[in-house]
Amino acid sequence: MTMLTKIGNSQGVRIPKPLIQQAHLQNRDLEFEVVENGLLIKPVQNTKRDSWKANIQAVLDKNKNFKDEAVLDELLNDSDLEDFTW
Repeated sequence: MTMLTKIGNSQGVRIPKPLIQQAHLQNRDLEFEVVENGLLIKPVQNTKRDSWKANIQAVLDKNKNFKDEAVLDELLNDSDLEDFTW
């Protein structure tokens, strides 16, 4: 059983290491949510762009032989600007 422990003007809880490992809480920012019968502690969901590079690389690797000529040619074609007056 764990009890609240006074830490300065606050109180804290010591969580046993096996529970931390089982809940994947080590070295993570934590989020606290008050629920009907207590307090829920969970890792903060990663909303940063940390995984973007890996995700983009995975998509590129999966489609490395695919080339969309129509879109690429359209993007690289500036001939429609020749008649435009700046």
